[in-house]
Order: sequence, then structure tokens, then C-alpha cells
Amino acid sequence: MGVTLDLSRAPAQPLAPVKPNLSGLTRGELQAVLVEAGVVRPEKARMRASQLWRWIHHYGVTDFQAMSDVAKETRAALTEAFTLSRPEVVERQVSKDGTRKWLIRMAPGIEVETVYIPDVGRAGALCVSSQVGCTLNCTFCHTGTQALVRNLTAAEIVAQVQVARDDLGEWPSPKEDRRLSNVVFMGMGEPLYNLDHVAAAIDIIADNEGIAISRRRITVSTSGVVPQLPALGDRTQAMLAISLHATNDALRDKLVPLNKKYPIAELMAGIRAYPGLSNSKRVTFEYVMLKGVNDSPAEAKALVQLLKGIPAKINLIPFNKWPGSEYECSDWKTIEAFAAILNRAGYASPIRTPRGRDILAACGQLKSESEKLRASARRKVAADPAS
Repeated sequence: MGVTLDLSRAPAQPLAPVKPNLSGLTRGELQAVLVEAGVVRPEKARMRASQLWRWIHHYGVTDFQAMSDVAKETRAALTEAFTLSRPEVVERQVSKDGTRKWLIRMAPGIEVETVYIPDVGRAGALCVSSQVGCTLNCTFCHTGTQALVRNLTAAEIVAQVQVARDDLGEWPSPKEDRRLSNVVFMGMGEPLYNLDHVAAAIDIIADNEGIAISRRRITVSTSGVVPQLPALGDRTQAMLAISLHATNDALRDKLVPLNKKYPIAELMAGIRAYPGLSNSKRVTFEYVMLKGVNDSPAEAKALVQLLKGIPAKINLIPFNKWPGSEYECSDWKTIEAFAAILNRAGYASPIRTPRGRDILAACGQLKSESEKLRASARRKVAADPAS
């Protein structure tokens, strides 16, 4: 008996609509979507949004049914219309020094890194990403080798904090004895090229009825997008960090190519005008120590002169070498001598202890390594499908 092979295509099944996720909305957005979905009457929206806010951001719930003081029928309506799901954690690594690193998939092809570093700030700092990839191409930075895919939304930024707190067991939001006390926008991307979403995320993270991390414990690091500095200060009241790494335009043009657009003199003028700048709200200058490049005593003295009159501290960062980099880390004695010059001039200049080297905790390394391993696995399967 002959067999006829039916090659006709079955009709495509419509994709199920994606439910809006409430866990990354601002208070105003949360009120609006509850009314728009018909879950809450307009006159009740503010009260109900505050109630949900506390469950989402203080208690960290991911299931509407856990909201015990919300009426059963309202919980059912919320479950039908919305979600509180977390993004997928593709990889989780814990260093022998306690550093934790997550590779988080926000959507297909959209993966970012988040790193928790213990014993930083009051207790521990979470380094979050603001973009997938980066456009700045700083030559010492591993993320600079990864093309920009897109900005992260405020919800995707907040989700990084939620994932970390899930893993650290920090729900409900502790008042004392926090393990995660500080948030730093020093991960993948340039935050000031995504300021709207960064500002909205900070509003959510800093809200006293939720995650409740003080704005004075939230730091935004920029490579120097000078026109956005006033808006950053006015909109977020966050602490400012500058990814500096050089004291003259010729060298900084190479290390931080954005300097060609906003040279050092323009950058310093913008920093001096930063809203709220004071001795109690100092700027942090980040300075990666590159052997034979920017680590001489003359560079240290030039840095002192450059920062004269600016309330500042200087983080000296031993370079964390990555495969293919042209740079080496400065010798420890060289770094200590550099720090001594800054200290004598009155600047606090802590040397950042290298953390998480055994789990590739330098920014961009986990994502690249994960992608290489997956590509290698795909090649292996392609070469030998039976394996």
C-alpha cells in the first residue's frame, strides 16, 4: 500500500497573550493598569496599588494567592490578568569569597549579568546592568567587546534586585542586618544612555514601603555623558560615580573613547555642578590600575590636581584581566604607592579587593563565557548529531 505524505501546514496556533508583569511597575503605572484591566475601580486604585506594592516589594511574593489581605475574587482577577514572575536565571555561580553572580535571561536573546559582592558598603552591594551590551568600547572593559542589543526596562533592572534578594533570602525587606545594603549601576551598559528607565527603577528600589534601599546607598556610574548629569542628580538624588581612569585627554581618548565627545575639562565642569554635591555626598572616581599605562607617581599627582576642590573619593581598581585584553594589572607595590600619594593629598583612596575571579566576576565575563560554551556545544552537536 502506498503512503501519501501530507506536507500541508497545520494552521498556526495563536500565541497566548503575554500577561503584564506588575513587579516592575512604578506606583503610577500600577494604579493605571489595575483600572485599565477592570480589576479595580478608579476610586479604589490608589489604595489597592499600595496594598499590592507592599506584597510585591516588601514581601517579595510571586503569587497573588499569597496576598492574604486581598479579597479572594480580587486575587482571582489579578491572577487572570497579570503575572509576578521572575526572569529566568540561566546560570548562578558562587565564589569562594562569597561573591555571587547570576546570568539572567529577560527575554529570548536578552541576557544580562548581576553580581552581589559581600562586605561592600554597609553590608553588601549589588552591581546591576542597565543595558544589554554597550556602545562605549572602553578598551579595558570586557563588556565593551559586546555589541549593544538594547536598553533594559525599569522592570528588568528591578528584576535583578528581586532575583538577588530571592537568592539571599532577604524577604520581607529587612530593616537591620541586611546582606544587600547598596545598589550600584556599574554592570553592563552606560546608565545615562538609559536614564528614563534607570530613574524609574531607582524610584521603585528606593521606595520606603518596598525594597527600601536609600538613595544615598544607590550609586550610578557613568563614563561621562555630561549633558545628562544634571538630570541624573535632579531625578534620582543618587550618588554619582565617574569611570575616569586617566588624567589627560590623550590617554582617556584611548581608554574611554567617549572622552573624544566630552573631554576631561567639560566632564569636570559637569561634575562640579552636579546637584547636591557636598562633603556628605561625594563623587566616587573609579580608576582602574593598568600596568605601565596610568599608574605612575606623576599620574597620581596629576589626579590630585585634577580633582582639586571636588568632594571626592577615589576607588583604585586592580585590573581584572580577561582573555584577549592588551592590558596587565599594575604591581601591588605600584598600586600602594599610587594610593599613598592620593592619601597624603587628603583623598580617601581604597584599593578595591579583587572579588570573584574564580567565577569570572569581572563585568561581561560570565555572559561571554556562557555564550562560548553554548556555541561550542552547538558545534559539537552539528558535527556529530548522534553524540
